[in-house]
Formats: sequence, structure tokens, C-alpha cells
Amino acid sequence: MLLVAVVALLVLGPERLPVAARTCGLWLGRIRRMVGSIQQEINEELKVDELKQATAARKAQFKQEFDKARRPFAADAADDAATNTATARSADDLATASTSTQTSPNTGTL
Repeated sequence: MLLVAVVALLVLGPERLPVAARTCGLWLGRIRRMVGSIQQEINEELKVDELKQATAARKAQFKQEFDKARRPFAADAADDAATNTATARSADDLATASTSTQTSPNTGTL
């Protein structure tokens, strides 16, 4: 670093060296702020990605738990559907029997 300062003093001279140093300082400050801003944006994007992954994982976990909790009710619904089908068949059989009884002629006399 000292070598760079000595070379700059010899090349620019004592009159222009302070102006050049100030200009270099301003440029370095701008570059540092730009790099810091880029790093901050990258970190924010990484946080967003992490949140998306965490949300997806929690969503999958919730879906598994929901499906697990729903299984007993689905089995009950299937049993109810089978019972309803059997009941409907019995009702159809009764209706058929009742209809055939009603349509048969009365052969009895008074």
C-alpha cells in the first residue's frame, strides 16, 4: 500500500494527489455500497427461498396429518354407503313385494 502511495505521489505530483485520493475514496465508497446492496438483495432472496421451502414442508406435513385424521371418517362413510345400499335394496324388495301383493287378484268371496 505504501508503494502505491509513493508511485501515485511521483506520477500525479503533490498538487493533484489530494484530488485523486478524494476521487478514489468516493469511487471505493460507491463500490462498497453497491456490493453491500447486492449482498442484502441476495440474502433477502435466500430468506424468501427458505420460507418457501419451509412453507412447502409444512403444507406437506399438514396434508399428511389431515389425511391421517380423515381416514377413520372415510371408512365410516364407506360403511354408511354400504349400509345405505343394503337398506335401499331391502326397501326395493319390500316395494316389489308390496306391489305384487296389490296387483294379484282377490279370489275370495263374500
